[in-house]
Amino acid sequence: MSEIRTKDVDDLLRVLATLDDEDVIFTLLEDLFTIREIRETSQRLAVARLLAAGKSYAAIEDTTGASATTIARVSKCLSYGSGGYRAALDVLADATPEEPTGA
Repeated sequence: MSEIRTKDVDDLLRVLATLDDEDVIFTLLEDLFTIREIRETSQRLAVARLLAAGKSYAAIEDTTGASATTIARVSKCLSYGSGGYRAALDVLADATPEEPTGA
């Protein structure tokens, strides 16, 4: 267990895992984080999604405004991290309706 994984962190995880209303979760994020932190965190998830889709760093930078350093950090986490981005991308994939394949 990481040294950052404390009882307080576990309490936060429990709250996040229990909340199922996006509006309530958003209000919690607004109270916990600065607007900049919410935007940067959301941007990292967008970068992960684009990296997983095979987009180039240049395309990701143009689309998200993320720096090459942020893109590289997210890429490293996707390849060698704990699997958090992959789990998040799975959630997003499950929540995204499939495109019709045509007949």
